Amino acid sequence: MSAEDRAASLLVGLLDARHSVRAFREDQVPHATIVRMLEMAQLTPSWCNTQPWHATVTSGAGTERFRAALHAHARDHKPAPDFEFPAGYVGDYRRRRKDAGVALYQALGIGREDRQASAAQALENFRLFGAPHVAILTTEADLGVYGVLDCGLWLQSFLLAGASLGVACTPQAALASTAPFVREFFDIPETRRIVCGVSFGYEDTTHPANSFRTGRDPLDVTWLDA
Repeated sequence: MSAEDRAASLLVGLLDARHSVRAFREDQVPHATIVRMLEMAQLTPSWCNTQPWHATVTSGAGTERFRAALHAHARDHKPAPDFEFPAGYVGDYRRRRKDAGVALYQALGIGREDRQASAAQALENFRLFGAPHVAILTTEADLGVYGVLDCGLWLQSFLLAGASLGVACTPQAALASTAPFVREFFDIPETRRIVCGVSFGYEDTTHPANSFRTGRDPLDVTWLDA
């Protein structure tokens, strides 16, 4: 096997093995491992090399203080994201979103009409799914959509870095819905915009929430050969 094939195989393995985890063990990730993940993500390319991303990372008692305050806030406040959430889901987007939700609720034994149980599961986002750590990802407001795009690249790098080191990660747009609270809690400058959160730690492989995987549609590509 060529060096190129080996590299491609490694990347495909990481992409295929990585999945969003919705139940974590309590074990803390060693600080040196977190630093290594961040250093790997720092290699991400960006528009004009602006490197607009910044991560605020919690551990130990810091995570627990944030978890408790975040959950209490989310129960009593309407969403207030810095960036507008999707206006709606139609066609294939709706189908894919629905399929993922159905798979989760089936794994947890939540019936289609059980609104109370599904609402309680949604609030688990704000308990960080029990993760021992969370990273809050922000960008500079003046950089607009391209700063967000660069943060998306950084996020993928961080997720794959975690996968390569045996650390499970779950990106959460839900945390961005509490942007004013998150900004105040962490004393994040007003010039920064909350992109998302990433809960991370070690997967609880015995939990039913981690027993399913989402699918991927066939390639949808437009080719121009001549």
